[in-house]
Amino acid sequence: MGRRSRRRAQGAKAPVATTAYNDEEGNVLTLRDELSAGTLRALRELDGKPAASAEDRWQRRQELLFERLAVRWTIAGLPLEGQKELLGRYRMASAEERQRVRAAIDEHVADRFEEFGSP
Repeated sequence: MGRRSRRRAQGAKAPVATTAYNDEEGNVLTLRDELSAGTLRALRELDGKPAASAEDRWQRRQELLFERLAVRWTIAGLPLEGQKELLGRYRMASAEERQRVRAAIDEHVADRFEEFGSP
């Protein structure tokens, strides 16, 4: 039995708890409700790097949070679910789209992860 077969035999993972955020254009960003200990550690380390500029840390923090929290992003009725397509679409997003995503992530983080509530 190969590695893939063993993974499949172990059964499907339990569904991840998520929260959906709708914008005024009807797009839906779905974010996971929990972060791993490794992600929380990476955020702490990112916030503690004195050599990086504040802008660099802020940009990296936003992308890291999007990458780790985003489960699905439905834009104009088209659902994006793969990690690569989500991150690629985020990087191509307009300034307005990024602002809406940041607002949703900021609200989500403030509600669930007090330690990281404000950049």
